[in-house]
Amino acid sequence: MKTYLVGGAVRDALLQLPMTDRDWTVVGGSPDALIAQGFRLVGRDFPVFIHPKTGEEYALARTERKTAPGYAGFSFHAAPSVTLAEDLARRDLTINAMAQDEHGAIIDPYNGQQDLADKLLRHVSPAFAEDPVRILRLARFAARFADFHVADDTLALARQMVDSGEVDSLVAERVWQELSRGLMEARPSRMFEVLRDCGALARLLPEADRLWGVPQRADYHPEVDTGVHLMMVLDMSARLKAGLPVRFACLGHDLGKGTTPADVLPRHLGHEQRSVALVRALSERLRVPADCRELAEVVAREHGNIHRSAEFGPAALVRLLERCDALRRPERFADTLLACECDARGRLGLEESAYPQRERLLRVLAQARSVDTAAVAAEAASRQAVGPMIAEAIHAARVSAVAAGLADVAA
Repeated sequence: MKTYLVGGAVRDALLQLPMTDRDWTVVGGSPDALIAQGFRLVGRDFPVFIHPKTGEEYALARTERKTAPGYAGFSFHAAPSVTLAEDLARRDLTINAMAQDEHGAIIDPYNGQQDLADKLLRHVSPAFAEDPVRILRLARFAARFADFHVADDTLALARQMVDSGEVDSLVAERVWQELSRGLMEARPSRMFEVLRDCGALARLLPEADRLWGVPQRADYHPEVDTGVHLMMVLDMSARLKAGLPVRFACLGHDLGKGTTPADVLPRHLGHEQRSVALVRALSERLRVPADCRELAEVVAREHGNIHRSAEFGPAALVRLLERCDALRRPERFADTLLACECDARGRLGLEESAYPQRERLLRVLAQARSVDTAAVAAEAASRQAVGPMIAEAIHAARVSAVAAGLADVAA
């Protein structure tokens, strides 16, 4: 029984990147042998074991066979006779199909080291086409290793998978899992480029795919193309180290522009509400977590108002805060402003521009939240005010506080 470090840990070590997770393959072993050593059996589909001390995963070397359409249509065979090369052959990309033995020697039957040197994302075998999740993983690795390119034959294979309908069998959870991880990579735009190149984006995220070729006013968007703008916004969100909810909000903020009637282009009046509806439908389809969905809806609806907020007076500013639920959820409002900054700076030639709206609105929020609402409510109640009248008094006090704060800044 021999144990090998496999997959991403080997790849990252060769790239001199931090090693986060370590996975191990056991060749020549059996479930009974590992359990006898104290390993704990987990996994429903094939034998995976947890090391009794490190908690790391150890899997018996296995082969797999396609039995039905979709990513779950596989049968697995794990036995002491399965070789390391056979186990590595079922992996997606050559750079993920390397192993390291106990002496530090690299086992590389599919030339993953050469592909690392060549900065190439290439499939291990034609079996790549059997699992549609591999298209998403290919796109995600393109976002992680932005200076790598996809091998021509790998991209052709991915196109065949789209044309055959294999990609349509992906379930929502797996799409979101890979999409969310790709959004958090160094250059998210690369994920979308690869998915577009093979035709998968139109099947998985048609709301985003239809943005390419849709023009915008050049005075606001020097890059003109809405799809290009979306990619610039996503990459700006990575540059500003935004969290996942902000990056998903960036993805959804302009989806409504893909449904603008052709006769009114390049204007996009009312695209905000259309974007909200599309974000909501997309979130339901992919079962997007609530924090991502809710922020994306706020950003889609209000980003235009936030961009124009320098023109707003105190009353309009307080109404904006109320629509964003900023007084109750200031942390989410801060994320809303960050997403808007990504939108403003995700434009050709404006990448280094300042976004004063963010600082100004955070200051306005602090002024509005400084109001002692309990005292205002008590004073209003002493005048026999009830219900809506108390709410109006609180709103008026916040407007006054914001007005005073703006006057101090102007002075």
